[in-house]
Amino acid sequence: MTFKPDRRDVLTGALATSVAVWTGSARAGSVGAMALGNAEAFSFDKLKERAKTLAQSPYVAPPKPSANDPLRDMTFDTFAQAVYKPEMELWHGVPGAQTVRLFPQGRFYAEPVKIHVLENGEAREIIYSPDLFNMPANHPLRTLKSAGFAGFRLMSRGGVSDWLAYLGASYFRASDPNDQYGGSARGLAINTGLPEEFPRFTSFWLEQNGAGMNIYALLESKSVVGAYRMDSRRIQGGQGGALQDIECELYFRAPVDLLGIAPLTGMFWYGENSGHFRGDWRPEVHDCDGLEMWTGAGERIWRPLANPPRIVTNTFSDNNPKGFGLIQRDRNFENYQDDSLFYDRRPSTWIEPLEGWGKGAVNLVQLPTTNETEDNMVAFWTPEQKVVAGSIINKKYRIYWGLDAPPTGDVGRIVATRIGLGGLGGRDLDLRHTKPGARKFMIDVEGKVLEEQTRYGGTHTVVTSTRGTISGVEAFPVVGTKRWRMMFDLSDLNGEPADLRAFLQKDNVVLSETWIYQAFP
Repeated sequence: MTFKPDRRDVLTGALATSVAVWTGSARAGSVGAMALGNAEAFSFDKLKERAKTLAQSPYVAPPKPSANDPLRDMTFDTFAQAVYKPEMELWHGVPGAQTVRLFPQGRFYAEPVKIHVLENGEAREIIYSPDLFNMPANHPLRTLKSAGFAGFRLMSRGGVSDWLAYLGASYFRASDPNDQYGGSARGLAINTGLPEEFPRFTSFWLEQNGAGMNIYALLESKSVVGAYRMDSRRIQGGQGGALQDIECELYFRAPVDLLGIAPLTGMFWYGENSGHFRGDWRPEVHDCDGLEMWTGAGERIWRPLANPPRIVTNTFSDNNPKGFGLIQRDRNFENYQDDSLFYDRRPSTWIEPLEGWGKGAVNLVQLPTTNETEDNMVAFWTPEQKVVAGSIINKKYRIYWGLDAPPTGDVGRIVATRIGLGGLGGRDLDLRHTKPGARKFMIDVEGKVLEEQTRYGGTHTVVTSTRGTISGVEAFPVVGTKRWRMMFDLSDLNGEPADLRAFLQKDNVVLSETWIYQAFP
């Protein structure tokens, strides 16, 4: 995709700007302006051994920029002045090859990463040179003594846009299927919502796989060293999208209180469940609107996202989950009205474990935000296994970047959550016959199984709450649509939050996903 980057793009790695290139087979010396280092034997097993060895030594943090480092004062506009040469992309002109362009260092990416090309088991490091891109003669990158690469992106055919980018810490994200970036994935999350530690990819190895790219990476931080293999390719046919098969092997230097495997991040400022709150003229602003889970027992769960008053962590225990993801279900442009950032086109991200993950929990961390430039939603898997110094964890999983999660099958899917004043509508507040502070919840559901139901045929709402009083419970088809609506009031919270759970049922048969929510007074 090609777009004007903003601050959020700088912070999370979706800039569509940089390039560095190489053509033909890897060899020492220079290929055009691209210099390559000496060949070294490489395999994923060797990378695992390297990670294991590094984990036995204390972490060496990258040096912090000095007071006169030119990167410290680099503005966003200055960063954008570095325009990378398309003719210098890796595998440029090679028929059928996946081409790659490289990102430079910048103010928000001060630590360089090493990037290697990999062919036939031999890896050669790409040597940084300012000649790989066009920029003004006085640009800070020309004077930076330790200048290097910050990441890379995989280009679409023709080089007009990119479909996968790695930039910043261990962040990466895909723009498929609508050529629009949204939320991100990370290599690992440590102590999210606490004093957080951000592991980062320090080295990459790129290998053609015939359909995209095999990406190998070394991840490091104070508490862990990890070896990653990410088989990345685009989905042909259907609704399109991108797919990554990932294996990570983690060696821990130190105990970790809250470990996040397969972490996903997204932004939720406000939506249809935010009540009267609006940040600006747009009806909704978010690039994901719910956490979807498919439990090991087969239950499908939808948890609408919310912008909380404080940092909130919700834990959903499970055994061998089938999947989870941060999903953007609302695809209606009318609900966003943004023809610049196109939130209706943002990809959903779904995690599928490729082997049994055993016992643990899906964690959802929601952070309050007052704007759309911050990724304030985080979801990840935490194993039940306690992480101590010397622990070794290996996980395999698949990431789908696409329009939605897997179909919900025989149950209806939640498509909207709305919250407002409790009691009877269409009348003055003193005639609504409701308790002070009561709120009404309206949850819309759609699906083929619901199209077969009638209003008085026995379909009803089942709802529970950990606190307060539930009243006015109803279920009915929405006139003029194929949707059903669950409705109820919640009151008497006495200043404390409540965990809600609701679904449609008939004759003891569940007809919908399970809707769960945390209501704040």
